[in-house]
Amino acid sequence: MAEHQAATLRDVPEGEAREFTVGGREIVLCNVEGEIYALQAMCTHEDLPLDGGEVDGTELVCNWHGASFDVCTGRPIGLPATEALQTFEARVDGDGRIYVTMPD
Repeated sequence: MAEHQAATLRDVPEGEAREFTVGGREIVLCNVEGEIYALQAMCTHEDLPLDGGEVDGTELVCNWHGASFDVCTGRPIGLPATEALQTFEARVDGDGRIYVTMPD
């Protein structure tokens, strides 16, 4: 496992999901009241990007077909998705830099 700087809090406004390349992988970062969650970037329903999806509380809704996921666990909470998203550990340092731990 390796920790990588992914973005800053300014790059991920509260209530939004933004896509970044971290450790050679595409992920989405979701800002829920200042808490950052990192998930795989593609929806498990149709392998379409989650970038720009709506974040409502801890729910991320895919713009394409309305599948929804819990950003804390990656679990699907609304059809048509039935498989969980992969999640990654994220932390924010005192200067607002977001770090994500990715598999090697």
